[in-house]
Amino acid sequence: MLNQLQAIAPDPILGILSAYAKDTHPHKIDLGIGVYRDEHGQTPMLESVVEAEKRMIAQQTSKSYLGPQGVPGFNSAMAKLVFGENSEALSQGRVRTVQTPGGTGALRVAADLIKAANPAARIWFSDPTWSNHLAIFPAAGVTPESYAYFDKVNSSLRFDDMLESLRQRGPGDTVLFHACCHNPCGVSPDAEQWGAITDLAAERGFLPLIDLAYLGFERNIEEDNLCVRLFTQKCPEVIVASSCSKNFAVYRDRVGAISIVAGSAQKAADIETVIHALTRKNYSMPPAHGPAVIDILLQSNELTALWRTEVANMRGRINGLRATLVDKIKASGITTDFSFLQRQSGMFSFLGLSVEQVRHLREEFSIYTVDSARVNIASFNSSNMDYFVDALAAVLAD
Repeated sequence: MLNQLQAIAPDPILGILSAYAKDTHPHKIDLGIGVYRDEHGQTPMLESVVEAEKRMIAQQTSKSYLGPQGVPGFNSAMAKLVFGENSEALSQGRVRTVQTPGGTGALRVAADLIKAANPAARIWFSDPTWSNHLAIFPAAGVTPESYAYFDKVNSSLRFDDMLESLRQRGPGDTVLFHACCHNPCGVSPDAEQWGAITDLAAERGFLPLIDLAYLGFERNIEEDNLCVRLFTQKCPEVIVASSCSKNFAVYRDRVGAISIVAGSAQKAADIETVIHALTRKNYSMPPAHGPAVIDILLQSNELTALWRTEVANMRGRINGLRATLVDKIKASGITTDFSFLQRQSGMFSFLGLSVEQVRHLREEFSIYTVDSARVNIASFNSSNMDYFVDALAAVLAD
């Protein structure tokens, strides 16, 4: 039977990783993979996480199963981090948070939950959105649709068009939002725009699903949670998929959570039983190591303060790279305006290059990114930025 299966082309990002690894060019640059890198091109372990991990290992007494909910302390700490210590929904018992294997795991559980609630479910994504959104939800039987979002010409938000698209949605529809640091375009609504979006959600009655993958990388921990808190205040039901990969730098430990806000405490409890039934059929029991580390970190005032400083440092470095890149491009004599890079946030932006130009960068200069010209800003450093700008100038001149 298995002999009938045919090879499938690798995911574009994984394909880039493979090609990059084989490339022997001394100045090669990988701008594709979505991980934070420091000045030395490494993905560092945060001091706060290292210390929390030492404490966890010292006090660990068992490797037995956790149970379907995961690490209870992690779940409660994540709920407070996401919704706020003074959240009315939390105090009313209307929130349930369940640990998942990474943010991707949280999204898949959300997809299964939506499908269980509405077998004919459709979900609306921003145009564009993270490519894996378009794989995860159809795999669960949820039909993907799109709403207007990114202006490719001006590298900005099509806010009026976005609102017009969302006005067509209503009860029975799910709409996915990127809480901050939009992947792949780096353009997010501002506070006033989030106010209008969340007002519209309350008016139209669609279900907001928030992908919270880059908390702390746009403005700060509290402001990056703004849309979560506004949706929760205004809408009776909300789903949040959280990832700890980027802001805690625990990528391979696969730490995430799904949080649901329901209309009542009893309904929240009911929904949690459905989540447990869904995960039992999927991965059965969640992993312990990473969430136990984050639990210890977030329960410690000392380690939490250190972690917030480390997140701020990563955010500051990315913003500094954006500013430096814009300055160097301008100084190089390139006439194309790349100032939008400094107005955007998070690790990702579109360069606005054609597929041919992207492949030119790859084939002649060993600079690797996906065909959409989405680049990971955090992959730049003082050793590779000048080389990239020179290559960009050559490609744009052709």
